[in-house]
Amino acid sequence: MKIFYYTFGCKVNQYETENIRERFEQEGHTAAADIASADVCVINSCTVTEQADSKCMQMLRRIRKVSPRAVTVLAGCFPQAFSDKAEKLTECDIIVGTDDKGRIPEFTDRFMKTGERIISIRKHEKGEKFDTMTNKCSGEKTRSYIKIQDGCDCYCSYCIIPYARGHVRSKPMEDVVREASENIAAGHKELILTGINLCFYGRDLSERPTLTDVVEKVCSLDGEFRVRLGSIEPEMMLADDIKRLSVLDKLCPHFHLSLQSGCDSTLKNMNRRYDSSGYASLCATIRNYFPDCALTTDIMVGFPGEDEKAFEESLSFVEEIAFAEAHIFPYSRRAGTKADSFTDQVPQHIKHERAKRMAEVCAESKSGFLAGCVGKVFDVLFERETEADWHSGHAPNYVTVKVKRNSPSDSLRRQIRKVRIISSDKEVCYGEFV
Repeated sequence: MKIFYYTFGCKVNQYETENIRERFEQEGHTAAADIASADVCVINSCTVTEQADSKCMQMLRRIRKVSPRAVTVLAGCFPQAFSDKAEKLTECDIIVGTDDKGRIPEFTDRFMKTGERIISIRKHEKGEKFDTMTNKCSGEKTRSYIKIQDGCDCYCSYCIIPYARGHVRSKPMEDVVREASENIAAGHKELILTGINLCFYGRDLSERPTLTDVVEKVCSLDGEFRVRLGSIEPEMMLADDIKRLSVLDKLCPHFHLSLQSGCDSTLKNMNRRYDSSGYASLCATIRNYFPDCALTTDIMVGFPGEDEKAFEESLSFVEEIAFAEAHIFPYSRRAGTKADSFTDQVPQHIKHERAKRMAEVCAESKSGFLAGCVGKVFDVLFERETEADWHSGHAPNYVTVKVKRNSPSDSLRRQIRKVRIISSDKEVCYGEFV
């Protein structure tokens, strides 16, 4: 059979879709190039916002229109969080929550034999174990993701994820190290450790290892590779951890610290577990130990109760921190969350106007950060060769670096080369080989 895969949402979802693909391939099936040629269509959903749900519904309708005979599988966060809605979708033959994604090939085989619709959505329970999916290593990839953690117990007032992903659970450290070793042996040059709430890694394991512990273990492995961390919750990064991480030569100095707002009253209403002064202190500590690091973030505007004064506080704070890059988005109401019931909702046009103003500040700080890289030398990992005139890769701090390409036949893919940055624009840096 030919299987079409489509993934919405985060890097954890991407990792899990890859695992589903590998399981189908083990049974002799291949990937379909498009919906029209597919016998089976697997949609791995995201439900962070209602817009994410809407995009998923559009994809399901498109599949039924283009390939009405294909077996259609809906998996992941949307059916887990909103099972009643998912079960009513007549476009779906198989519906799976966030736990049973690894059984999708089995469910597909059963459906094709019986024709009976399958729904497998198990409610998350305290104490459940980490789903020990481990991806095999593709010889084609330069970078690979390793999912080491799942679930979240924070219950931010705007967030549906604890209901979709369940409680905190972690991949045993020996399994993380084994998967990392296999990736390194396959020639992968960058390993990205990812999870739903990465800094809670190990809290559910009997040995109580921390994220810092597992990073040290992975970085101690032999080989030419580097390690990058996924998104980090600010309140979980302690000075001692930062100090320990700073001596790891293989760790990329790139920290994505989810801010959401620079206004303390807004942070409190969001049920975030830090304030702006603590966040600023964390940034200063990281920059002290990692002088060339990049600090990136997520920023929400227009949260319920955010008046102009609160927004200006957040804007000024973001300008003060000077992020290397920021993902900015207007608050989107989410059924099932506490903030959905807040009465002081911000009008849509104001949210979009604030997002624009915030983006202008962040674009300025990004441009300044890139300009600050000029004259420095970085070990750049070159990836796909997509441009005829330029080799393109990433510095350890995740800055995109381009170097002039002599001819379209030249390839530096999967190579790490020293590059001196000679100029920059608003988006990338340009360099020359040292």
